[in-house]
Amino acid sequence: QVQLVESGGGLVRAGVSLRLSCAASGSRWDFNAMGWYRQAPGKQRELVAAVTRGGNTNYADSVKGRFTISRDNAVNTVYLQMNSLKPEDTGVYYCKAEISATAYWGQGTQVTVSS
Repeated sequence: QVQLVESGGGLVRAGVSLRLSCAASGSRWDFNAMGWYRQAPGKQRELVAAVTRGGNTNYADSVKGRFTISRDNAVNTVYLQMNSLKPEDTGVYYCKAEISATAYWGQGTQVTVSS
């Protein structure tokens, strides 16, 4: 059974940094794309950043230059380094991992940025 376990969220002031981690387990197959999505109150879930197994990355325009996604394939873990956080970054951050055409989601971790 595939499991994704996120960690690293919290309540912080604007301008500081946070690092999210997501450890994936339970699959005999390699994870393909992995990424982070977020959902703010009253809004739809949106892509924040994604990374392929080969290291190609994709970012939402709103986080380019501030957030960095990376992954360690040896331990099936994806990270999101978030710098210069803004109040509009507030939301529940979800980890997503894909195996072939199947997507798996973590339970989410809350990030709250106060002004």
